[in-house]
Amino acid sequence: MSKLTRVRLENFTAFATLDQPLSPGVNVIIGANGTGKTHLLKALYAATAITQGEDKEKGFARKLLAVFTPFEGRMSRLIRRQPGGPGAEIAVTRDDGAELRASFDPQKGNVQDVLVTGEAQWQGVALEAAYIPVKEMLAHAPGFLATASKREIAFEEVYVDILKKAFLPQLKGDHTANRQKLLTTLQKALEGRVIAKGEHFFLKNSQGELEFTLLAEGMRKLALVWLLIQNGTLLSGSVLFWDEPEANLNPSLMGEVVEIILELQRQGVQVFLTTHNYVLLKEFDLRQEKGDAIRYLSLFRNAAHAVEAKASDSYTGIDPNDIVGTFSDLYDRELKRGLGGLVP
Repeated sequence: MSKLTRVRLENFTAFATLDQPLSPGVNVIIGANGTGKTHLLKALYAATAITQGEDKEKGFARKLLAVFTPFEGRMSRLIRRQPGGPGAEIAVTRDDGAELRASFDPQKGNVQDVLVTGEAQWQGVALEAAYIPVKEMLAHAPGFLATASKREIAFEEVYVDILKKAFLPQLKGDHTANRQKLLTTLQKALEGRVIAKGEHFFLKNSQGELEFTLLAEGMRKLALVWLLIQNGTLLSGSVLFWDEPEANLNPSLMGEVVEIILELQRQGVQVFLTTHNYVLLKEFDLRQEKGDAIRYLSLFRNAAHAVEAKASDSYTGIDPNDIVGTFSDLYDRELKRGLGGLVP
């Protein structure tokens, strides 16, 4: 059961230098818009995805190309923009000591010019990975994979990948007690369970079968997680990447989402997620139990406009924390208004 243990980025997209150890449990990434949260998720996902299936033949450089889709396929566009600057590098380390590295030359844009090292050893251990993007895809599933296999479409490959995971049939055998607990929690939030008819997904409940095009987008995200657990994608040793779990989700369901994420890490799933949401962030603080491994990574821009990061293993240690700062400011303004301007 391998885990990602460290990531290092040099001059990659918005990052000047990022060198961070990773939690074997949950990694919560926060930061203002444009600080590279999704880029970090995609780089890590590409590294895990190439350990099995079709992506194993594709290799790290081509998987990076597929999930980032730089203009005209020029990999040099993933290098941080600075006049006469050096090339870029990505390095991801695993707990068995394997390191996967990709180096980008600013003068060479073709994918075959990306220098990848450590790939053979890295691919010797299969890591099941799932990337849930901000945009929900289950409602758009009919015909999408067939189109993507034959046509050039303006979607990063993470959208194709997650639909392939969603269409996997149910894992053989009975669910373990832990898996059943997760499925039951999700079914309670969904007020039903997910079924598929061909390429169409439905939520089946006491009222019948509701097609996903008529289902709230936030609920479709929960339904996707239900599918990934039910079909065995999210089992011990797998890695989940979830970009903004709070997107289009009512705050009343944030607690259930956080509890599901925490339970997944208790069952051996390594989780990486991004968020802008105070409720989601605070739910991690309130629901964390002894033994839960959570690392908070705060991304911010320095005076040179390059992205830096500070990590903390506790909620109170997050710095900077614009999410909490914004909500504190709202509270102060409301208090001042309620007191008729008496508060300075």
